[in-house]
Amino acid sequence: MAGLREEKKRRTRQALIEAALTLFDEDGYDATTVAGIAARAGVSPATFFNYFVTKEEVVFADQPVYDEVLDEVFATAEPAEPVADLVKRTVHALAGADAWSFPLDHPLTVVRTRLLATVPALRAGYLLRNAAVGDRWAEKLCETCAPQLDRVEAAALTGAVLGALEAALRRLPGDRSTTELVLDIVDRAVHGFLPRA
Repeated sequence: MAGLREEKKRRTRQALIEAALTLFDEDGYDATTVAGIAARAGVSPATFFNYFVTKEEVVFADQPVYDEVLDEVFATAEPAEPVADLVKRTVHALAGADAWSFPLDHPLTVVRTRLLATVPALRAGYLLRNAAVGDRWAEKLCETCAPQLDRVEAAALTGAVLGALEAALRRLPGDRSTTELVLDIVDRAVHGFLPRA
């Protein structure tokens, strides 16, 4: 019974995310209301607030996935694993994470990326969250890869990779090749920073 309840919650949460992003795309972020999102998802506004505090929070619904993926990747890091391999393994894990609301190639991922680039309130929130992800990733890299990297180098590397990832997602079309293209771009960003072995 508990399993069915959890699945129902997961489906409701997913429906709210899909409804919100679709309405943000159709009507604009500012014009979309919580009541409209709830109606589109087939639930009450009260149900919306059981899952999200604000409509902004819906856009960042996947934020906890970053921490989960980082923890999983670094828990399996080999003591002498090359920095470039560890960074690329992290990016591949992020690209393939099952917990995301949508895969990289999904049209609503393109919508979310566009919203983060064009809506000032969301852009500010994204920059703060992205900085936190970069800081946490850099700290883990520094701890795991010392003395290959110091704190400044780890921060610069994760910043370069996150910047390449964001730029690629903003400019690439949402088609079936997007994941491969993004991973290739990030691979080149890593090797632009680190010498090839």
